[in-house]
Amino acid sequence: MAIVTAMKYFLISLILIIGNGASAQIPDAVYAPNIKTVQLFPYGNQLAYPTMSLNSADRLELHFDDMTNSVRNYSYTFQLCNADWTPALLSQFDYIKGFSQVRLTTYRVSSVAFTRYIHYQAALPDRNCVPTKAGNYILKVFRDGDTSKLLFTKRMLVIRDLASAPAQVLQPFNGQLFRTHQKLQFKVNIGEALNIMNAQQQVKVVILQNNRWDNAVQNIKPTFVSRNTLEYNLETDAVFPAGKEWRWIDLRSFRLQSDRVATAKYSTTSTEIFVKPDADRSQQRFNFFRDMNGAYRIETTESINPLWQGDYATVHFSFVPPGNTLMTRDIFLLGKLTEYNLDDSAKMKFNVEKGVYEKTLFLKQGYYDYSYVTIDPADPKHVAGFDLTEGNYWETENEYTILVYYRGLAERYDELIGITRVNSLTGRR
Repeated sequence: MAIVTAMKYFLISLILIIGNGASAQIPDAVYAPNIKTVQLFPYGNQLAYPTMSLNSADRLELHFDDMTNSVRNYSYTFQLCNADWTPALLSQFDYIKGFSQVRLTTYRVSSVAFTRYIHYQAALPDRNCVPTKAGNYILKVFRDGDTSKLLFTKRMLVIRDLASAPAQVLQPFNGQLFRTHQKLQFKVNIGEALNIMNAQQQVKVVILQNNRWDNAVQNIKPTFVSRNTLEYNLETDAVFPAGKEWRWIDLRSFRLQSDRVATAKYSTTSTEIFVKPDADRSQQRFNFFRDMNGAYRIETTESINPLWQGDYATVHFSFVPPGNTLMTRDIFLLGKLTEYNLDDSAKMKFNVEKGVYEKTLFLKQGYYDYSYVTIDPADPKHVAGFDLTEGNYWETENEYTILVYYRGLAERYDELIGITRVNSLTGRR
């Protein structure tokens, strides 16, 4: 009987792993056209990355809008992943305590706004569905209790704090990168509680710039290992193009047009906003100003609740290229407003008559950061760059996050054991 039970458990686990892995290829994506403004963040802080400590009282807020006029049966679950976001070789029984699915029951029909929608929200994790292991997780929201009917997926991090990574932001010594890039020099201090036999194999480090995963630095090796201390200071490692302070558009009010709005069209059912054409900034001198490092906040200037009373508008962006220098490049609108995805949802189209690149997004009232990046289609790595649209300046303010992962002997997943954040202004040397 024990053997039969064990075999059943193994088969169920294998099915769950295969099923979950099949739909976890893009960690941040919206699959349903009726779903808009998906947000996942720590309680009360829209600009922070969705991170929580294991076995703590930390909570995350989930918000999204459904453009249909009827309430639907939506649920969510979690998928544990490795450091590279491949599914961990574990079943949900191994990393979720309680039920594997939770139905979303908190919603409200929009009011005041011209655009009709239903706003859904939830506080995560629910006490009946709690992650039990630290690591990378993908939150999956789906319809009718069927995980194959995905609405969207979002990344989130669960940490067991066992390591620290003090860091500094330096100018690279390389003369070609000295004025355009930023380099991180850091070391990882791991607590005595972990049994590290081979640090090169068991410890992984991932570095994010402004919470972006499209240009994350991964697979770097320590230059020096001493017991539970790993130092990372190679000149070629952890080097990022610095970019420039992000552009912005203030859409907190559609009635009162902000300085970046060229014109607007109003009807009894909808609003269109035309953003002033953006020019190439790569040759402009550096100018510091406070930004949100690519993020956005859903808020309004009127005395209404932005969650279910904020309105939507069709927003038109345009980029004026410098001559014909970009005709061989693809241009993308980058920021959290496009989930930093470099696909057709963010790709701009060239308007031959106007001589500009254009992109239209359907956005909720709020304050948005954004930038433009280019990709050379002939580049097999498809690396996005600011060099032809924004420029790169060492002085730029950027937020860096160092994630430290550990895999124990005979373990089948990467455990997140440390998170360190350093700002290029306050952590500069």
